[in-house]
Amino acid sequence: MMNKNFRNTLLLSICALLVFPIGQTSQAASVQNNFYNVVMQEGADPWVYKHTDGYYYFTKTTGGNVTIWKSAQLTTIDAAPSTVVNTGCCNIWAPELHYIDGAWYIYYAKDDGDNVNHRMYVMENKSPDPTQGMWEYKGQITDPTNKWAIDGTVLQIGGELYFIWSGWEGDVNVRQNLYIAHMSNPWTIDSERVEISRPTHSWETNHVPHVNEGPQVIVRDGLILLVYSASGSWTNDYCLGLITASVSSDPMDPASWTKRDQPIFKSGNGLYGPGHHSFTKSPDDTEDWIMYHVAKYNNAGWNREVRMQKFTWHADGTPNLGEPVDPNTPISLPSGEPAHLRYEGEEGAFGGAAYASESPNGSGGLKAGHIDTPESFVDFNVHVQEAGEYILLARTANGTAGGGWSYLQLSVNSGEPSRFHITNKGWENWGLSTARVQLKAGANKIRFTKGEGYGEIDFFDIKPAN
Repeated sequence: MMNKNFRNTLLLSICALLVFPIGQTSQAASVQNNFYNVVMQEGADPWVYKHTDGYYYFTKTTGGNVTIWKSAQLTTIDAAPSTVVNTGCCNIWAPELHYIDGAWYIYYAKDDGDNVNHRMYVMENKSPDPTQGMWEYKGQITDPTNKWAIDGTVLQIGGELYFIWSGWEGDVNVRQNLYIAHMSNPWTIDSERVEISRPTHSWETNHVPHVNEGPQVIVRDGLILLVYSASGSWTNDYCLGLITASVSSDPMDPASWTKRDQPIFKSGNGLYGPGHHSFTKSPDDTEDWIMYHVAKYNNAGWNREVRMQKFTWHADGTPNLGEPVDPNTPISLPSGEPAHLRYEGEEGAFGGAAYASESPNGSGGLKAGHIDTPESFVDFNVHVQEAGEYILLARTANGTAGGGWSYLQLSVNSGEPSRFHITNKGWENWGLSTARVQLKAGANKIRFTKGEGYGEIDFFDIKPAN
C-alpha cells in the first residue's frame, strides 16, 4: 500500500505540473494544502448544511432577508453564488436551513421593528436545490404561550421532530432559556414548551440579561449533544456550553438533560467571544468541523466574522472543541478539498509608492502594502492551464483611521477594475477578502491598485470556481 504522506506529496506534485506545464514558471506560486482561519470577513450566526448532493448550503444573519450561499468547498463559501429569499420585515436573525422529508425548510426569527415582538417563522421549498424553486411562507411556528423566541433549530430522533429555541419565560427580557416542543410536521408545534436549560452558572450570568441561545444538536453514539451559546453575545465572554441526553430518554422531560458546569469553547489565542455555531463534515465525510463567529478584535461587540476549525471527540462521546485556532497559524484544508495555488504578496512586482515590508503575523514574515497613491500598484503573474472562472482568496488587513471598510482596485489582464473590499480590524489583524475572476489559459496579470482607504495583502490563493 502507498504511504499516505508520499501519496499526498505525489498528488500535489501532479497538481503543480497540471497548472504549470514544463517550461512555464509563475511568480511566487506554490501549491498549498492549508488556509488561515477566516471563512467570511463579515457575519454572525453561521449555519452550514452539507447535503447529499455534495454541496454546502450556508446562511447567516443578514438582517433584512435570508441569503443562501451554495459552495462545493467550505473554504470558498464567501465567494460562492448566493440567492436571496425575501422574508419581509424586520430584524431577521440566525436563519437555519434544514432538509426534512424531501423538502427544504428555513427557520428564522423576525419582528415588526421592535425586538419585544421577535418570534420564529418557517418557509418551505420542495425543489431539490434550495437556491432554486419557490419558497412558500408557512407562517409562525410557536407553542401556545407565543412568547419571545429566536434561534430555532430542529432535532430529528426516533422518527419524531422537536423544535428547540431560545425564549423568554415571560414578556420581559430578564433571561433567555432554552425550550423544546414536539412537532407534528416541520412547520407546526403540537405540544406545550418545556424548559431544558436556563442560565445558572457564573459564565452564563455574568452580563444582563442572562443568556442561553443558539442551540445546535448532534445525535451520535447514543447521545443527544446540544451545544449552545451563553453569556452576552456583545461581549468577549460569549462562549459555548453543553447539555446532553440519552437517545433512549424522553427529550421532553427536563430530567433527561444534563448540563456541563464549564464552557466547552471560549475566548483564546487572541480571538474573543466565539459562539453561535453550526457543525458539518469535510467534503469526504471523514472529519468533523465547527463553524462559528467571533469578534473581529478585542471588545468589538457585534462586529463579527466567521471562522471554522476541525474538532475531535472525547472518550465519553462529547465534542472536544479545544480552543479557537491561533489566527496566525495555518491549518490543513478540510479533507477532500483540493489544494490551491498561493502567491505571496511580497513577491509581486511593485510600482509607485507600493513596496513589501515586514509582517510579524504574515505567512512569510513579509507583506505587500503601501499602495497609497493613485499610481501605486502590485502586479502578479498567474498561470493556469484552462480558461475559466477562478476564486481568489486573499489574506488582507485594513487599519485605516476612522474604522471604516476600505477597498483596493482589482483588475485582471488590464480589464476594468473592481472593488476588492477589506474590513477594518487593524493592521496585522489579518482577515479574508475574496473575488471571482475570469482567467485565460496561460499567463494572466492580476493587479491591485489604490482604492478607498488603505489595505495590505499577505498572500492570495487561486482555486477553480467549479
